[in-house]
Order: sequence, then structure tokens, then C-alpha cells
Amino acid sequence: MRTLVLGAGAIGGYFGGRLLEKGEDITFLVRENRQKELRQNGLVLKSDFGDITVSPKTITVNDSPSSFDLIIFSTKAYHLEQAIADIKPFVGEHTVILPLLNGIAHVPLLKRELGEQNVIGGLCYVSATLDDKGTVIQSGPNNRMVIGEFDRTPSKRIEKIKHLFTSAKTTCEISDNIEQEMWHKYLFIATMSGVTTLFRSPMGAIRSSEGSRSFLEGLSNEVRTVMERYGAPLSEGISQKHLASFDSAPYGSKASMLKDMEKGAPLEGDHIHGYLLKLSKELNLNSPLLEVVYSNLEVYQSQIG
Repeated sequence: MRTLVLGAGAIGGYFGGRLLEKGEDITFLVRENRQKELRQNGLVLKSDFGDITVSPKTITVNDSPSSFDLIIFSTKAYHLEQAIADIKPFVGEHTVILPLLNGIAHVPLLKRELGEQNVIGGLCYVSATLDDKGTVIQSGPNNRMVIGEFDRTPSKRIEKIKHLFTSAKTTCEISDNIEQEMWHKYLFIATMSGVTTLFRSPMGAIRSSEGSRSFLEGLSNEVRTVMERYGAPLSEGISQKHLASFDSAPYGSKASMLKDMEKGAPLEGDHIHGYLLKLSKELNLNSPLLEVVYSNLEVYQSQIG
């Protein structure tokens, strides 16, 4: 498949780099500064699954448009609208859009702007960040993505994408209920990023304090309640499963949002927690812990501009 990766940051750089390492036809749509950096240094991955340096094909929005078979949409949510405008010239009638963003609010927008039939469901589990030299740093045991059709039917295009990742140093799984998988991860991310950014601490420190551990459980319950009242297809016992994961996570585990905060970078607070608060108010629910989490993120965002 002729594949375009939107951006060469932590997520796009990691999965695109693994495909490029395998020898697939991969192109990165990047800004001019990132293009210059990649031409000079290559795409550098430092990973628990093996370090690589590869020389990627890159284009910018100023290049002549042509359609791709697959576009991996891995931008941060606060760049979503601009990213959609950037990739529109590269979307053909049969282009498949694979979003790997956290949350769920991006899905209706992508379907509306890029074509409902073009967009499939997707998410990834990988701890990756971009350092100040442009190197993608991956750590930990998670190294996979999950994809599926929103109508839950098998399809040839889903099988082709799975085949694309075969033999790459990462894993691509097919889900027959991708919407549920996305909501499950949303619950996990909203809870973990909420508490780690609020307390500016890793999970080990949070669960070692009775008060912060109680806040963690309360936030998880609030988020789950909002999602269930909205009609999200959560499975029974998913909150308990997530809480068990939090309790067994390595002491130093941090949400990527906290890592961004520690670097002074913008956050996806509006997309993750702000969207949940919007739903909560529309449903006439009371979500005081979620409000505290979001207020903390708003204060941080106001300080960095």
C-alpha cells in the first residue's frame, strides 16, 4: 500500500519508521523544518524493540498533490483542523484514513471532512515521545495498534492494513468492535492523564497515598458514568480492569500528557477532558473531579500561551 504518514512525531514517526524499516512504500507529510531535519539526520528511533535510523521520503503541503492508499493520521488533537486541511489534497476516492488519536471527538469531524466511508477506527498502545533533537524515543512493552471497521464487518482493506504491518517490529490487530476499544482506551487515558497531570506525579506515587488513590478511583467512576450515560459501548467491569492496571503499573509510569506538561508543551486537555465535561453538562451530570482536572489543565495552558 502506498502510505502517507501525517507528521513524523512520536506516534507517526514510530509506526511509520517501523514500516519503512520493513521496506514498505512510506511517505511523511511534514513541516519544512522537520523535512530539513529528516534530510540531515534521517528518522532516528531509539526503542526497546530495536534502534534504527532510516532515510524517509518526505513531502510538504507545497508539493503537488497525489492520492495515497492509506493515510495514518497521528497528529495531536490541537492541530486537528489544520491537519485535515493539509491532507485533503492527498485523499482520493478510495483512500483509507486511519486515525490514531486519543479520545473520540475527532471521529465525526474526520468523517464529515474526509468522507464517512474513508475513515476507519484505530488506536495504538505505545509509549513514545520526541526529544529536542527530533529522535523518537519508545520505551516499555507496549508496541501495537488496533484497527477495525465502525460497522463491525470484515473488510479487505482492514486485512490489507494488517498485512502491511506483518513482519514489522510492531503489531497490528483487528477488532470486531473498534468503537468499544476506542472508548475503553479513552476511559483509561482520561483517568491516567487526569491524575498524573493534576498531582504532577507518576502512578506509583499516586497510588501510595490514600487520598490520591481515592481520587483516581473517583475520577474513573465519573468518567465512566459520563460515557455510559452518553451511550458509549463500554463492557461490564472495564473500570475495575483499568484500576487493576493502574495498581500494577511500574512506579514511574506517566501519561504522555504529563510528559508533555513536563516539557512545557501544549496539551490535548480540550479534546480529552474538555469534551467529557461538555457531554457531562449536556447530560445534566455532576462531575466535580473531572472539573478539577480540567481546571488544572486550563491553568497550565494559560501559562504557556
